[in-house]
Amino acid sequence: MASPDFVDPYLIPGTSILRNLVGADSDSVLARAEADLSFARALQLLDAPVPPTNDLAELRAIYRHLFQDVYDWAGQIRIVDVRKDVTGAEYFLPWGLIERAARTSFAELVDDGLLVGLSRPVFVEKLAYHYEKINYLHPFREGNGRTQRIFWNRVALRAGWQLDWRPVHGEENHAAARAGSDQLDLGPLLRMFDKVVTAADARDEPDWSTSEIERLSIGPSAVD
Repeated sequence: MASPDFVDPYLIPGTSILRNLVGADSDSVLARAEADLSFARALQLLDAPVPPTNDLAELRAIYRHLFQDVYDWAGQIRIVDVRKDVTGAEYFLPWGLIERAARTSFAELVDDGLLVGLSRPVFVEKLAYHYEKINYLHPFREGNGRTQRIFWNRVALRAGWQLDWRPVHGEENHAAARAGSDQLDLGPLLRMFDKVVTAADARDEPDWSTSEIERLSIGPSAVD
């Protein structure tokens, strides 16, 4: 539990609003600016994707690109413990353990062949397992979900699948991820990804297309 004297260094002093580069002084204004600016930056990844290193460095590079116009700490690992602002939510991994745990989690994904060559049922099962592990890291103060969507879309495309997030609302994702990390129950994530995983469309580009970015549904109703 945080000390009663704890001051979150990511907040504008005396408020609950994240420090930002756009001059937003309310959560609603910040959410709109963040959605618009991060979506514009996501579109740039069509022509200049970050190097696919399949590790925490790749997540950081995606995150830095998405949120560089909004937060001066974009790309940095968080230095506070965080949890979802919902009743009963547990904290994500303590911040001091993120880098070490990330090495283990991403190495396990690589050892699993980056999920290439799997049937759909096995791909869904493996994706749910690895998604929960990396989501629990929650390495950034804000924007983890949007960063992960781009990362997992890339993993899926290279494995011959596509993630269409449109059938899933942010709250469903939050609840499924919490069940995995808090209750060790992957059932909700399995059901969620069974709706999300589809066959990859024919495409000229190996990793990205405009439709892939549009499917990320980046905005206030999406995953954080």
